[in-house]
Amino acid sequence: MKVFVIDLRYCNGCYNCQISCKDEHVGNDWTPYAKPQPEVGHFWCKVEYIERGTFPKVKVAYIPKLCNHCDNPPCIPACDMKAIYKRDDGLVLIDPIKCNGCKKCISACPYGVIYFNETLNIAQKCTGCAHLVDGKGPSDLKVPRCVDACPTEALKFYEEEEAKDLISKAEVLNPEYNTKPRVYYIGLPKRFITGSVYDPEDDECIEDALVTLTDMKTGEKITTRTDIFGDFWFENLKINHPYSVKIEKDGYSAIEIYNIVTEKDVNLGDIKMYKART
Repeated sequence: MKVFVIDLRYCNGCYNCQISCKDEHVGNDWTPYAKPQPEVGHFWCKVEYIERGTFPKVKVAYIPKLCNHCDNPPCIPACDMKAIYKRDDGLVLIDPIKCNGCKKCISACPYGVIYFNETLNIAQKCTGCAHLVDGKGPSDLKVPRCVDACPTEALKFYEEEEAKDLISKAEVLNPEYNTKPRVYYIGLPKRFITGSVYDPEDDECIEDALVTLTDMKTGEKITTRTDIFGDFWFENLKINHPYSVKIEKDGYSAIEIYNIVTEKDVNLGDIKMYKART
């Protein structure tokens, strides 16, 4: 059974995967795998660009998204024509000959990765380049074009048994959908809390302050120290979760900030820390 493993730690947003998908499928008829992809409107592999945080504490994440080739795909029972099927190797395909353009599969897919071809009156999506996997392409390439085109090797295509170790470190998108995707992600962005600590009297950044993050539900604590710019970061935090931050430095009055909820990435901004008065 085939799986995709996408390591977002190495994705630099070059869009090669998205472009190569177009190059492979626009203007090329790979029936019975797929009819040609339209030049515009379809992104069978689409790189999602996410800006995180607020200026000046900003990070960018790139997430290539494609059909998840689910083991429990809601598109299959939604298709009255039985045009959608799962191959023995795990790839899910839409038969372009059987499809009658009813669009039910498009509504059924919770990931929004099935597109409608108005000209051909059929639903279309990522095929995992099954024609290449089967050796039916014009070259001897046996992996999806997006995988072959990735310069950082962030996209990988494996037999499931080969990828067991990587899968153990990975996640799927929206596991609550219970579709059992076969596209796994390493390094999916969680949430971060950041801030900058400074002395307003001396107008200087405070370096090497101890910053303690506390999970307000479990009591678990994580510590870090401010850098030469007074900055601190806590990353890979739970989404929509309450935390508190305590900042301590010899000679200064401690600061505590409560009920920081990570609905989004949180920039606490410039935090004033005053010298202790004796």
